Amino acid sequence: MGVHRGRVAAITAAVLAATLLTPPAAADEPITDPIPEDPAPAEFGLVLQPYAQLPATEPTPPATDPRLIRHNRINHIGEVPDGSGRRYVPDLNGPLHLLDDGQQHRYLDFRERFEHFFSGKGMGSGFGFVTFHPEFATNGKFYTVHSEGEGAIATRPPTYPNQPDAVVQSVVTEWTADDPAANTFTGTHRELFRYGFATYIHAVQQIDFNPTARPGDPDYGLLYLGVGDGGIGLDTDIPQDLSTPAGKILRIDPAGTNGPNGQYGIPADNPFAGQPGALGEIYAVGMRDPHRFSWDPEGEHAMYLGHIGQHAIEAVYEVRAGDNFGWSQREGDLTFRPETQCYLYPLPPDDATYGYTYPVAAYDHDPPPNWPCNSDSGHAISGGQVYRGHDLPQLRGKYVFGDLVDGRVFYTEVDQMRRGGPRARLHELQLFDTAGTRLRMSDFVSDGRVDLRFGTDSQRNLYLLAKANGMIWKVTGTRPARDSEVTEQVRRNLVAHYDFEHPFAADDSRELDSGASGTLLSLLNGGQDMRVRDSAFPGSNNALQTRQITPDADGNDDWKAGVWDPGGVASLEAFNGTDGATVMGWFKMTGDNPAPNTTTPEPGDRYNAVGLAGVLTGDSDGHDVRALLELIEVDGQLRLVALGRRLDGGASQTFAARPDWRELLPPGQWVHLAATFDYTTGRMALYRNGAPVPGFYTDPGDPWQVDGTGTTASTPRGIKIGGSFPGNDRERNPCHCRMDSLMFLDTAADQRTIAEQYRRFTHR
Repeated sequence: MGVHRGRVAAITAAVLAATLLTPPAAADEPITDPIPEDPAPAEFGLVLQPYAQLPATEPTPPATDPRLIRHNRINHIGEVPDGSGRRYVPDLNGPLHLLDDGQQHRYLDFRERFEHFFSGKGMGSGFGFVTFHPEFATNGKFYTVHSEGEGAIATRPPTYPNQPDAVVQSVVTEWTADDPAANTFTGTHRELFRYGFATYIHAVQQIDFNPTARPGDPDYGLLYLGVGDGGIGLDTDIPQDLSTPAGKILRIDPAGTNGPNGQYGIPADNPFAGQPGALGEIYAVGMRDPHRFSWDPEGEHAMYLGHIGQHAIEAVYEVRAGDNFGWSQREGDLTFRPETQCYLYPLPPDDATYGYTYPVAAYDHDPPPNWPCNSDSGHAISGGQVYRGHDLPQLRGKYVFGDLVDGRVFYTEVDQMRRGGPRARLHELQLFDTAGTRLRMSDFVSDGRVDLRFGTDSQRNLYLLAKANGMIWKVTGTRPARDSEVTEQVRRNLVAHYDFEHPFAADDSRELDSGASGTLLSLLNGGQDMRVRDSAFPGSNNALQTRQITPDADGNDDWKAGVWDPGGVASLEAFNGTDGATVMGWFKMTGDNPAPNTTTPEPGDRYNAVGLAGVLTGDSDGHDVRALLELIEVDGQLRLVALGRRLDGGASQTFAARPDWRELLPPGQWVHLAATFDYTTGRMALYRNGAPVPGFYTDPGDPWQVDGTGTTASTPRGIKIGGSFPGNDRERNPCHCRMDSLMFLDTAADQRTIAEQYRRFTHR
């Protein structure tokens, strides 16, 4: 891309001011929700067609971090610029693959080429990226970046001094193929750049040429390097220090020789070229992890960067020469303080004087309220592509990107991505297979952690790829998005909703809450294996499996789910003093119920209840409930019941179904059940597939002591599903069953609301 010297001079002055001055303290009021608006549901989704699956590989040396133990670690797909139509795919574990008309070729393997090759620690370590010179067809040149371990640090001099106590080096290499048309590399290589990092994260990520530059353009043949802060920019000034390459985007000329080692050149139009004390290679500064960048094939050919944040904001920047994105003084467009990573802070009044450039689009992490705020919540942006193809008109002019961890896919309108203006609105895209089934990326890869990346080809087709199963998909179409499974009436009071389609990417033994509270659910004792492929209704793909594990011993291994905090689960405060509650969801009996009672010595004894789902009281030990749907013995006969308690420590009331529970819940058949509780009147009700179930109160008196008010003003200690004691210190009343789309409302839903919700499930 062309660079205008007058504009660069002004930008450079602002950057230098930012590096020489320390901004004053920002306002002390923390910002707990940096980006309040959620991505809007897109009106259409993408159709993904399987394109290829690459072979399984392993890190070198063997990894212990489960995030590195994947099918393989493919991280990009592009097209070799020689007209052959071959696609290239790098794998962090070492291989460079070529895909040629359905055939896979291992073009090069870094494990075999470099004795100190290292990919066993750090999410970006290994063979990080490859890019081909625009004249590869004639000059045979391509460029790679890979990691080398401590053996190399001890023997190989870096281009610039390594970070202190470096543990890994990033090495940029130029290769020259003897025969550019060959599918296996033979030829020569030379080292261009080497730099060591103090940790195993945030090293050199992408390297690339501007594909929109043409011969004669100032940007033609120049190589961009995205260099992370080495994981130490958090509480240092390294990303702002112009004397080090870390935390920057560099721009070099592989054909030049005026670099510090004589192996590459420094373009004269770089913004800091010739600046005393500054590296001339620097193109932009102030970055934590400049993970992926790309150029718009049309328009002004803007360069967009997907920048991975710390604990709060994932951002897209439009990159121009001399930009400073503010890290670690800023995260996104807010003030960052390393000592309080749970929060960001407002910008200071004189922020404009520091010359920082802020995102054109962004989203925040929104960690679950019952998850440590300074822990990884499973989010990192995967920068994408501006779609300018012709086959998918609904996508034209949209920047498509995603979250590499949880696999969500977003778009923004390019014409809304304006520097200095409001952030562009994000839209979340639904995904479909070629049969029209809506799936999430976690379904496509059968894993809660997706490791999503994007790529494109010369025809501007869009590709998605995942390390989790080593698959590549081509986007071959769009189709209308499916409506939500939740009615608007239910949504108004939906405190918690678990559909088992949303594994928590940081720990997929937990389930995200799609309700208002955001309360993280634990899948106890079975973890991710409890999330099974089954569907209670059209549009569902997964269900929860609960069951007794050891029927002949009093243990603590039953598969159940729940939320537990003996001090009260703050995110469930909507049930504090509530006038009513509803518990509903889909259930299927999958085994022998009730289960053998492991607390008695008699082998024939069985529990007198089968736990389905409920909300605990504010003083519960994990068993007492405020609102519960379950099977329990009433006068010696097992019945489906709604069991509730208005006052903590008070008596419960039970509304029992008259029909036989086996008629209401036939084995192997999905059934929608609901229980409602009106604490102000004492009324309770049961529903099956949207219709009322006749029943009776087991206590003809007034055990709730109804006085027209709601429950005790206490926050529930949790939710229990498939058995009691979600604190997992003992087991009672297990359920051999599957569950889907469990909903907990802070109102006693009426018959019409429940019937409409059931119809929404079955007639979407």
